[in-house]
Amino acid sequence: MKKIIVLAGLLFSVSVHAQDLKTKFNWHNLDYKEDGVRGISTEKAYKELLKDRKSSTVIVGIIDSGIDIHHEDLKSKIWVNKKEIPGNGIDDDGNGFIDDINGWDFLGNSKGEDVHAEQLESVRVYNALKKKFGENPSKKQIKKNKADYELMNKIYEEIEADRKEAEQYLPLYRNMYSALSEATKVLQKAAGTETLTTSLVQDLKAENLDRKGREAKELWLRMQQFGGISELKRGVEYFEEKVNYNLNYSYDARSIIGDNPNSLEYGKYGNNEVVGPDALHGTHVAGIVGADRNNNLGVLGVANDVEIMVIRAVPNGDERDKDVANAIRYAVDNGARVINMSFGKGYSPNKKWVDEAIEYADSKGVLLVAAAGNDNSDVDVQPQYPNKFSAKGKEFKNWISVGAINFEEGEKLVASFSNFGKKGVDVFAPGVAIYSTTPGSEYQELEGTSMAAPVVSGLAALLFSYFPDLTHHQVKDIILKTVVKVPGAANPAGKTLEDLSTTGGVVNAYEAIKSAIGIQ
Repeated sequence: MKKIIVLAGLLFSVSVHAQDLKTKFNWHNLDYKEDGVRGISTEKAYKELLKDRKSSTVIVGIIDSGIDIHHEDLKSKIWVNKKEIPGNGIDDDGNGFIDDINGWDFLGNSKGEDVHAEQLESVRVYNALKKKFGENPSKKQIKKNKADYELMNKIYEEIEADRKEAEQYLPLYRNMYSALSEATKVLQKAAGTETLTTSLVQDLKAENLDRKGREAKELWLRMQQFGGISELKRGVEYFEEKVNYNLNYSYDARSIIGDNPNSLEYGKYGNNEVVGPDALHGTHVAGIVGADRNNNLGVLGVANDVEIMVIRAVPNGDERDKDVANAIRYAVDNGARVINMSFGKGYSPNKKWVDEAIEYADSKGVLLVAAAGNDNSDVDVQPQYPNKFSAKGKEFKNWISVGAINFEEGEKLVASFSNFGKKGVDVFAPGVAIYSTTPGSEYQELEGTSMAAPVVSGLAALLFSYFPDLTHHQVKDIILKTVVKVPGAANPAGKTLEDLSTTGGVVNAYEAIKSAIGIQ
């Protein structure tokens, strides 16, 4: 699930202009010694280590919500399947997918219709268990299936607690959105323009405003620090979707696709429409990996020579194991060297399918990079799926799990939302206030381990690009062994990075490339 972070009752992802950023532009690519922020030293690596080296193009598969393939900063970097003739309705390359020009949508049907919202996996698991036990299970049935019965009750409590929270926040957000909408109208009239900026509203003199105008100004400025009206609107939509779809026991999104959820059906369902109804998350992720570095527009991707393969499998809700497994296989079969997976969930009823796909990727030399999750929890105790361990406890050799750091130091270094784990999280990377691409050739500052993972995916692609003879295991080993250690407490609990991850450090492009040069 693409989880929106809620903090202090407000959505904590902010739409801003470059001049209003919380920290330095492109901070995740900057160098701590030279720039004063703990980026991964990408710019320093390009300037000092890569300037006279040749690169080769690397395909990065991004499994996500969809990507705006026409974005000004991404359109030159979108993968094109040259073996496919666009729009002829024929599977020209024989890969099982008709007209898959830029990737594939595992959340659509042959009519071009797409799933937008989905249930949480917990709801789907609960429904299956409820069907198994019925309304009045016998004591004998409960005793015989004790573990499942306890799981069903546990999940039900989780769902209802989540529903209660959503139902509490929804009217709050609706009221704030309504109030801010009215305040905006008042200020537009007072300013004589429909376009309001912070400086313009600040310059409105109190003596020229009536009481309603002064109250509108105060409210508008206060809410701007939380993203303003666009973020409140997103908040309303987020909680509406939780109540109406994510936590709705009877909602059936899969009927749109018309597949059999209990069968993999690789190449038998979906469509080639890779943007989807909500491409915000995927577009932002794509920009972090490989936004055009040479067009003098927008932002700078970590990797300068990539093609982004778009694989849509993550709805507003929990992704299905079936789609994840098929998405991984699709990326592998069509040439991806790196696969970014900025999503996750608490249950995985068909984990075996995903495990097999991960092993398939390993056999083909493909590296998988995954977000650790945004629940501020220990994944060694409460796993997020998919993860680096198989159902049998085997650790996958082609997997990197990524937690998020902040641009601030000391006890604020590890992002307050980031998951962690001495065994389950490998590295940390910048994931707070990351300014990247959003649909409509716009740019936005978002945060989450969803943003930290593509920083690492970009670094992996960079290594493959300049050092094509490296294996995927070598690239992983280089990334993990060249992390920068940061002494001292990294969170308010006094834990260090050593306590919170397997490597105890933050990824660093400069050190990784130095290591790769030594191996070459």
